[in-house]
Amino acid sequence: MQNNDLKERAEAQRKRDLAREVLEDFEARREARRHLERGWELNMNFMSGNQFCSINPSGEIEEENAEFYWQSRRSFNHIAPTVDTRLARLAKVRPSLEVRAFSDSEADMKTARLSSNILRSVKSRVDLDGVISAASLWSEVCGTAFYKVVWNFNDGNIIGTDDTGHVLKEGDVNVVALSPFEIYPDDLSAPSVNEVKSIIHAKAVPVSEIRERFHVELPGRTVRDFPLAPYSEASGWIRPMDGSFRPALENREILIERYTRPDGAHPLGRLEIVAGETLLFEGPLPYKNGDRGERILPFIRQVCIALPGAFFGASVVDRMIPLQRAYNAVRNRKHEFLNRLTAGVVAVEDGSVDAEELAQEGLYPGKVLVYRQGSNAPAFLDCGKLPAEFQQEEERIANEFILVSGMSEISRNSANPTHVTIAVGLQLLIDQDTNRMRMSVESVERAVKEAGKQILHLYKQFAATKRLLRMTGTGGNTELFYFDASDISADDVTFETGYDRTPEQIKEDILNLLSLGLLNDEKGNLSSGAKERILDALGYGSFENARDISRLHIAKAERENVALAQEDVAADEYDDHDLHILEHLRFLLSGGEEDAATKERVMRHLASHRRKGD
Repeated sequence: MQNNDLKERAEAQRKRDLAREVLEDFEARREARRHLERGWELNMNFMSGNQFCSINPSGEIEEENAEFYWQSRRSFNHIAPTVDTRLARLAKVRPSLEVRAFSDSEADMKTARLSSNILRSVKSRVDLDGVISAASLWSEVCGTAFYKVVWNFNDGNIIGTDDTGHVLKEGDVNVVALSPFEIYPDDLSAPSVNEVKSIIHAKAVPVSEIRERFHVELPGRTVRDFPLAPYSEASGWIRPMDGSFRPALENREILIERYTRPDGAHPLGRLEIVAGETLLFEGPLPYKNGDRGERILPFIRQVCIALPGAFFGASVVDRMIPLQRAYNAVRNRKHEFLNRLTAGVVAVEDGSVDAEELAQEGLYPGKVLVYRQGSNAPAFLDCGKLPAEFQQEEERIANEFILVSGMSEISRNSANPTHVTIAVGLQLLIDQDTNRMRMSVESVERAVKEAGKQILHLYKQFAATKRLLRMTGTGGNTELFYFDASDISADDVTFETGYDRTPEQIKEDILNLLSLGLLNDEKGNLSSGAKERILDALGYGSFENARDISRLHIAKAERENVALAQEDVAADEYDDHDLHILEHLRFLLSGGEEDAATKERVMRHLASHRRKGD
C-alpha cells in the first residue's frame, strides 16, 4: 500500500515537472519571437488605418504624438485597398484538388475517383474556400498563416452510444486556419515546417472549453498580455507602456499544445497539452499523416513572401509602411499649406487689437475690426503659392506603391493609365500583376496540396467502418456510395492542382466548342446526352430532366446500386428494365463484383428485372 502511494506521488510530481517544463519552453519561444509579434501588430494597425504609431526602443508599440497641436494627422490609407486587391486576385487563382490515378489499372482508377470525391466532399463540408480566404488574409497582412488538419471525433454521423449514454460519432476531418500569433516553432531559422523538431500551438481559450474537452476544472484568469487581444476602435492594437489601454480576455486560460517529431526516445513522437500549470494530456502524435504513413506535425505553412533562413515570411505591408508614412506626411503638410492659404496668417502689431478675440473669431466676412489709432492695421501675410514639389512627391510615392505592392492601377483602381484600348493588351497588363504575385500563389498551391494529402491520410487512418459519401453528379442528381479505409490509398495517387473556373468562363468555353462543332457526333448532330450536359452546365439542366424520363430511371438505378451493397432490393413493375439492367451491369463491371455478397444481391435483382421485363 505504501509503495502504491509512493508511485502515485512520484507520478504526480513527474506530471507537474513536465507541465512546468512545457510552460518554460513556451515562455522561451514566446520571448524569442516577441519582436516578430510587434511587427505583425504594427502591420495590423496600418491595415486598419491607425497609422501614427511605431515600435519604440523597448520593443513596444506606442502612438506617435504630434509636435504641435495644430498639425494635421489624417491617414490616407493605401495599404487596405492594396491588400483587398491582392486577396481578390488570390481568390481567382484558388486551387482545387484532383487526384490522378497512379496507373491505368482499374483499381488505381477507382481509388483516384474515390479520393477526388472525398476531397470535394470535405471541401464543401468544412468550407475550404472560406478557410483559404482566412489564411490568405493572415499571410497577406502578417506574412505567414497556417492550416491545421485534424480528426474531430465529435463530428460526423452518430453510430451509437457508450455505456454512460454518451453519443458516439464516426468522426470526420476538420481544417482550420491559424494566425501566426498561435504558432511557436523551436527554430525561427528553419525554412519550413518539415525542418523544425517541434511546434507549440498556443491559444487563449475559455475554461469552459477546457472542461468540456479534458474534463478538468480550472479556475480561469484574466489574460491581458497574450496575442491576439481584442481590437479597440480607439486604440487599434497599440499596447502603451503606461498600461492605460490593455484589452483583457476574461475567464480564460492559455491552452498549450506541444507537438514533437518522432526521435530515438519517442519513435511515435510526442504530444503534451498543458493549461494553467496542469498537464491535460500526454501521448504520441495522434495522426499518421505523412507520405509513408509516418507521424508528422499536423501544420501546413503559407507565406506571402518567403525569406531565406526564416520560418516566418514577410508581408507586402512591411514594404508599404515606409511609403505610407511618407505619403501621409506629404498629404498632411499639403493640407496645412492649403489651410494657411485659405484661412490666412494674420500679422498684428502688439497692443493694436484684442488679440484673444481675434484668435477666437478670426477675420470672418463682415467683421468690424477696431484697432488702436496710430498703429498699423492687421494684415494677412503672403504665404505664396503651393509648391509644385508637393504634387511631384505625392505622385512619386503613389507610383512606388505600385512597384512595391505588385498591384497596378488597372487592378487596384480599375483604371487604365496607359490608355490601352485593345482587349489583348489589357489582359496582358492584368497577367503582369498575376506574375508579380506568383510566389504568393505558389505558396497557396503547395499548402492546399499538402492539406489534401493529409485529409486522405486521416481518412485512411480513422475511416475503419463503412461510410456513406454523398456527391452531386451529372444533372444535379445525388450519387451515394460506401467506402472505408481499405478503399483509400493516399500513397498511390498523384495530386494535380487545378483551378476552379468561374461560371462565365465555363459558359464561354462551351459556346466556343459549340461554334467549332466539336460537341457534335459523327453525323454532325448534337446527341441528347451532350445536349443534357450542356444545358446542365449552362444552368438549365432541369429543363432537360423534365422532358427526359430516362434520366430519372438511371438515377433510380443508381440509388438501387447503393442499397444493394447492404440488402436485397426488388425491381418495380414501372421500371424501364432495359435502362436498369444496363446501369446495374455498369455497376458490376466498375468494381461491384469485388464483394461476393453484393454481387449475389445484384444478380438476383437483375433476374427480377428480366422476369418482369419479359
